[in-house]
Amino acid sequence: MTDNSFDPATSDPRWQAAWDDAQTFRADSNSPKPKSYVLEMFPYPSGRIHMGHVRNYTMGDVLARYKRMTGHEVLHPMGWDAFGMPAENAAMEQGVHPGGWTRANIDHMKTQLKRLGFALDWSRELATCEPEYYGHEQALFIDLYEAGLVYRKESEVNWDPVDMTVLANEQVIDGKGWRSGAEVEKRKLAQWFLKITDFAEELLDGLGKLEDWPDKVRLMQENWIGKSSGLEFSFDLSNGDKLPVYTTRPDTIFGASFVAVAADHPVAQGVAADSQAARDFIAECKRGGTTAAELDTAEKLGFDTGITARHPFSGADLPVFIANFVLMDYGTGAIMAVPGHDQRDFEFATKYALPIPRVVAASADEADKAFTGEAEAGEGVLVNSGFLDGMAVDDAAREIIRRLEAEGRGAGKTVWRLRDWGVSRQRYWGTPIPFIHCEKCGVVPAAKDSLPITLPDDVDFRTPGNPLVRHPTWKHTSCPECGGAAERETDTLDTFVNSSWYFLRFASQPADQPCDREEIAKWLPVEQYIGGIEHAILHLLYARFWSRALSHIGLIDVQEPFASLFTQGMVTHETYSRAQDGRAVFYTPAEVKRTGDGAVLQDDGEPVEIGRVIKMSKSKKNVVDPDTIIARYGADAVRWFVLSDSPPERDLPWSEAGIEGCGRFVHRLWRLFAQHGANVQGGVQGADEALDRHIARTVVAVAEDIEALAFNKAVARIYELTSAVEKSPASASRSAAIATLVQLSAPMMPHLAEEAWHALGQDGLVADAPWPAVDPALLVEDEVTIAVQHRGKLRDTLTAPKGAPKDQLEALALGSEKLQRSLDGAEVRKVIVVPDRLVNIVT
Repeated sequence: MTDNSFDPATSDPRWQAAWDDAQTFRADSNSPKPKSYVLEMFPYPSGRIHMGHVRNYTMGDVLARYKRMTGHEVLHPMGWDAFGMPAENAAMEQGVHPGGWTRANIDHMKTQLKRLGFALDWSRELATCEPEYYGHEQALFIDLYEAGLVYRKESEVNWDPVDMTVLANEQVIDGKGWRSGAEVEKRKLAQWFLKITDFAEELLDGLGKLEDWPDKVRLMQENWIGKSSGLEFSFDLSNGDKLPVYTTRPDTIFGASFVAVAADHPVAQGVAADSQAARDFIAECKRGGTTAAELDTAEKLGFDTGITARHPFSGADLPVFIANFVLMDYGTGAIMAVPGHDQRDFEFATKYALPIPRVVAASADEADKAFTGEAEAGEGVLVNSGFLDGMAVDDAAREIIRRLEAEGRGAGKTVWRLRDWGVSRQRYWGTPIPFIHCEKCGVVPAAKDSLPITLPDDVDFRTPGNPLVRHPTWKHTSCPECGGAAERETDTLDTFVNSSWYFLRFASQPADQPCDREEIAKWLPVEQYIGGIEHAILHLLYARFWSRALSHIGLIDVQEPFASLFTQGMVTHETYSRAQDGRAVFYTPAEVKRTGDGAVLQDDGEPVEIGRVIKMSKSKKNVVDPDTIIARYGADAVRWFVLSDSPPERDLPWSEAGIEGCGRFVHRLWRLFAQHGANVQGGVQGADEALDRHIARTVVAVAEDIEALAFNKAVARIYELTSAVEKSPASASRSAAIATLVQLSAPMMPHLAEEAWHALGQDGLVADAPWPAVDPALLVEDEVTIAVQHRGKLRDTLTAPKGAPKDQLEALALGSEKLQRSLDGAEVRKVIVVPDRLVNIVT
């Protein structure tokens, strides 16, 4: 082994082909080895992978390769979240078919992923847009319907009149469609729903058992599920009706100064029937934001209905408003407003000059304390509250509930923020909902033996809206019950359904059913799931729901699909732009040349503005093309870069100097392997005990780091061992260290490791080699480092036998030349010895 150069352009494809030929990473469900399922969230086939993909999949790949080396049978699959609006938008904008666009993108991205050498089981590859996947999804949807977990009802939705589809609340921005920019309308449509609320308590309780999930993600899900306990009671209205309201703070009931209802509440609708002004206000509310976050931050607006509500204890008449910040789908759609202790109510009362009474204070002495520009949370004791005065908040809440229950005017109640999942989408590129509309039989499920109901290929996207509705033949069919003429459902499923069970299909792929229960039991739950924090709520919550629902109907035995979750940071880069025609025009890093503290456009040499370091995005063009970097530096340098420097949970700033440094280290490591190949093969004898101990400690520490996903720490340890080996003289220990370095680097730099493994005469593939063994005796510390201090500062460090007596440590310290220079002839008055740690000299 004398070649000092490493050529990724020839090495990378050679070893990738070797892994493919040997089917190295194909998972064997029948293997007696312990199973390990490592999974990264599968990508949408947009056409190109980005550095975020590279970082995400490299992390999972290192763990999967390490698990194989430690004796596990590893399932590490890859597939494509392939349905969705981007493909349909491409069809409209480019005149292509969504299927062709999607599959071409998959082919290209698969090639890109293979260039990075990921240890993936491609035999289990799936794409959610293929009938062999979504046909099973249709069967599962029918199973859930027959179990009472799917229903159809008319519901108010966000309707985009340009894209002609329903939008989720999160897709409505400032009252406009996220893509079209059109004013969103509220419409009543018949929609399909999954009864996720049936599992609300289970989903909430289950979070407490997910100890290997980030606390932030669990809190986000807990807040989204939104369990709250409170009181439901009714106000008597001046028009003779009763108005039920729900409150989580019954203790503050004496602080209510007005009542508010949602724009689509029956009270509001009744007022609007006789008032054009009320109708105009309700229309304005419907044009506003739809998410709770938007309603919290929007200006609080109200319409006085002229109706009053009688307070159940004080007897005061409270004005009833229609308010834009009250949600019809939470509680009863009506609230008692306590402006002193709720910020939204405070803003509303301030705007409309309504009373803001204080009913909770730190002590009774502060009963008349004024508010200073905002509501107070309400911690302390009750004041200005009649029979509640002096009570603690919790005691007062219980007393109010007790009294109203005793009088038959209210009851304690638990409500949930979580709503059933509306899965209907008026789009073409999605899973056709497997139901048939028959005039005689109603809406009935398709026959299982008719599945999959496939999408027609001959569709026209020149007209906005769902092509399935306009197709001349596709929707026409016969009823599976009476055989008469009928029509297929033309809505397709929300694409989150596709990603709610794909991890099951990766683990088990029988042709005649979605998955095999026994196979699932072998692999699930996923041992390590890796993906972005942006999926903390919807995808992860829906996947947890689907696992519970399928377990509920007996198809699987797994309720929590992901045992451990890791949310990686983003890859970031500064932006480059120029102002042009009143707007910023952005340029890619490849178009720009840095010049000291500035940057110029390569085409014309003129300056561009350097912007903030932010997440790489196509819109800001601050993206780095992985293909270009791989071609320049090789796959291993790219992999090494995304693992190094930043802890994996933090953002990783892209650095040209950083990737160049990683490229240099790959070649540095190769030179070490090449120059000392003879030693590795046993040509030099003799031991170096210090190096042997360093090797052993590094092997154990790198293993612990990989298992903890602390890849940057593992990288640092490999750097340290490399430096130690380079400085060590020829010996058997040095040879062993080099062989160990090959194995330690194999999960991170697999192409380099395979090349070295082969060149050093080792058998087989390093991908199949075991993790290096360690002699436990080498891990026992028999020497310690002693700090020597004088005048409060560290003057020297010494190595001493562990457990050395105080007099020996004192003598070693006083013999230090560095300490003697610090003493400069001063008399030593006292020596303080902390065994195995410190010697402090006092003069």
